[in-house]
Amino acid sequence: MARGGFPRGMGGMGNMNNMIRQAQKMQEEMAKAQESLEQQELEASVGGGAVSVKVNGKKEVLSVTLSPDAVDPEDVEMLQDLIVTAVNEALRKADEAAASSMSRITGGMNIPGLF
Repeated sequence: MARGGFPRGMGGMGNMNNMIRQAQKMQEEMAKAQESLEQQELEASVGGGAVSVKVNGKKEVLSVTLSPDAVDPEDVEMLQDLIVTAVNEALRKADEAAASSMSRITGGMNIPGLF
């Protein structure tokens, strides 16, 4: 090949193949981590245990547990607020678990659109 062709032969292609293999490995690890996260259950409790909410890694609410003390017909708004707070806290824990799991795989790289 004339001057100005591939520097050092086709060495650049080997690096590209390595990068592709690494990306495929990372993708496989991420799929396994996602599957594991989906099986994980996270729980948040608020109001001194008055309301507990359990979610999974898919951010689906699995259960809501209310203490009998939390059920006051005279103060339904407080119970509603506690439920909303518990759900949001449980979902925040699910987000943190997902971010932590993915960070271990990506080595802390922030990959837009990952989660």
